[in-house]
Amino acid sequence: MDVLTLVGLLLGLVAVVGGSIAKGSGLGALWNLAAFTIVVIGTLGAALVQARLPVFRHALRILPWVVLTPRLDPQAMVKRLVDWAHLSRREGLLGLEALSEQETDPFVRKGLQLLVDGTEPQVLRQILESDLDNREHFDLQGARVFESMGIYAPTLGIIGAVMGLMAVMQNLADPSKLGPGIAAAFVATIYGIASANLLFLPVSNKLKGLIQARVNYQTMLLEGLVAIAEGENPRNIENKLSGFIQR
Repeated sequence: MDVLTLVGLLLGLVAVVGGSIAKGSGLGALWNLAAFTIVVIGTLGAALVQARLPVFRHALRILPWVVLTPRLDPQAMVKRLVDWAHLSRREGLLGLEALSEQETDPFVRKGLQLLVDGTEPQVLRQILESDLDNREHFDLQGARVFESMGIYAPTLGIIGAVMGLMAVMQNLADPSKLGPGIAAAFVATIYGIASANLLFLPVSNKLKGLIQARVNYQTMLLEGLVAIAEGENPRNIENKLSGFIQR
């Protein structure tokens, strides 16, 4: 679990709520059903118009990564790759067949199966790079759904504020309604800007960082599998892959 994300979300909430209380507005000033409808429902609608259904579903699928970060252990994977290199030297590439059947990671299993099948190193690289590029592209499309929501939300907030001011203008004859009406109008702006900068854009950037970390991890794995296919010395493989490990 990514505690940093939870702390960040909590601090963002405290900043908005605490700021409202400190300014003397109180919690009640932050709630407005009309503003919520315009900003939240409008932002969701705009995101649905932009994204294809498979992309939107994938965005929801990878959203938990922000808190439940996928576990990647490059050091452990380097050790496994070195062990596989030793095994392939002792028993040949067919010695990896049992390992490929036990592997749960589809990318690793496919790479091992290609090794067992005697795939040429260059062909193996092309196949795995194609899988890696396609997965990265699809994951980034999912992350950009939240980025787009971070772009649309402030604009919807302005629309909500303008609509609120229009309602205020219709009550100019009653000065008692002007103050509360204007305050309520600007709640939509708060919803739009706060949700964009404290939620949607940070979530998008967090997902992009996690996707990049996964790409680096799988690129390291790819290089290790290709090196095994080329029959490189296990010690050289370990030295080559150590550069992928972030200290």
